[in-house]
Amino acid sequence: MNAQPPKPRVGVLALTLELYEQLAPGLREGRENWLRQTVLPALAPVADVCLAGAAYRREAIDALVADYEASGVDALLVVCLTYSPSQAALPALRRTRLPVLLWNTQELWAVDSSFNGDKMVENHGVHGTQDLANVLLRSGVPFHYVTSHLRDDGAVSQLEDFFRAASTAAGLRRCRLGLLGYPFPGMGDFAVDTTHLASTLGCTWQSLSVEEYNERAAGAAPAEVEQLKSVYRQSYALAEDLTEADLDATARAEFSLRAMVADHRLDALSYQFLAFGEDQRTATLPFVAMSRMMADGVGFAGEGDLVGAAGTWLLNRLCPPASFNEIFTIDFQGNGLFVSHMGEANVAMARKDCEVPLVARPQPITRTRCRQLALVTAFAPGPATLCAVALGPENRWRLIASQVDIVDFGPLPGLPVPHGKMTTRIDVRDWLTAYAQAGGPHHHALCWGDARPRLKTLARLLDADYCEVG
Repeated sequence: MNAQPPKPRVGVLALTLELYEQLAPGLREGRENWLRQTVLPALAPVADVCLAGAAYRREAIDALVADYEASGVDALLVVCLTYSPSQAALPALRRTRLPVLLWNTQELWAVDSSFNGDKMVENHGVHGTQDLANVLLRSGVPFHYVTSHLRDDGAVSQLEDFFRAASTAAGLRRCRLGLLGYPFPGMGDFAVDTTHLASTLGCTWQSLSVEEYNERAAGAAPAEVEQLKSVYRQSYALAEDLTEADLDATARAEFSLRAMVADHRLDALSYQFLAFGEDQRTATLPFVAMSRMMADGVGFAGEGDLVGAAGTWLLNRLCPPASFNEIFTIDFQGNGLFVSHMGEANVAMARKDCEVPLVARPQPITRTRCRQLALVTAFAPGPATLCAVALGPENRWRLIASQVDIVDFGPLPGLPVPHGKMTTRIDVRDWLTAYAQAGGPHHHALCWGDARPRLKTLARLLDADYCEVG
């Protein structure tokens, strides 16, 4: 499990000067060879990079950008291989919807006593980037600008942050959300106008029925049910009191939910646990299924929260793996926050020094015919990023981010639900106040590492507010 999102797809717009076709006939070919032989292999681990060749005339630039758009790349990487006059590229960059990264780089590492005219001609793209940045700014064209050399520490990772953010922004425009049941009555922080959701982020949604869930569960092939039960036995520490009936119902629930996601072509979903209890045929809840499906890259949030489901999917695309999460209790003594939910957490984020317990909840959270099983996922400790997607004032989207630390905690024997603890980098009282004042909702997502640079770039690409807490 822990499926990796697809690599970002990037088109390189390499620019040169037409005058050099007469003054230095081999210059363009030499600069293209440097890109192909040195730059593209360096970027290959983080992106699928396309290079159609350098261009210097407006018509050729227009055609290149159009071809990249038609091929479905996520972003344009603009590189001035020599000086290139900005007005040749401006029309195409004004028209395109692709995110633009203007990379100010060159082959030469140092200007020393060996520097000469040839080296200068081969490494003078910097003022071309300045020309282009100026006209893009004056024309209202959003762009990202990075100055780095491939030998710099973190040069590729800095580009990767942009590529991943651009890929996520593109994915959001295609993202399909599913709502099984209805939003939890009265929960207002994730209330959303789905027309606004579609017109801004591009996400579309589909209503799913508990009836379909139950029919698919009842119709699951016995062989597939037994295969899932075998996976449970091999992968998790099963509680001694679990019965074949418990495992059978849980496996059928997973088969059903996976089939619904596949057939409806969903990227993320949310369900409302109360809705399951309104159908007397419901055998059990899909807690185990959703914990495992998040590990496969499916976004999720509880209680009918479509925005939260998109947020978990978003963070998983940026910095996998990511889990749906919720703050339940303050640890004033430890300057921390206890996090949990009814039965869902990305099992790919579980600590690796012990098996994940598979247990039955002692009390059902809604009416079902069988017991409700859950994976008691305790997150592996380490630096992490909390991210919440929310609507702010004037119906503007905002990404709220904070660097936190998951601490060594759990699984506790007395808690038959996913749980963990994280500490904040500032006083937890100040953190909670700042998070609330930023409009932070009670659902969020959590991933390992520092996703803030990617989240900040993504916010720019989405024309959303970026709020950092702590």
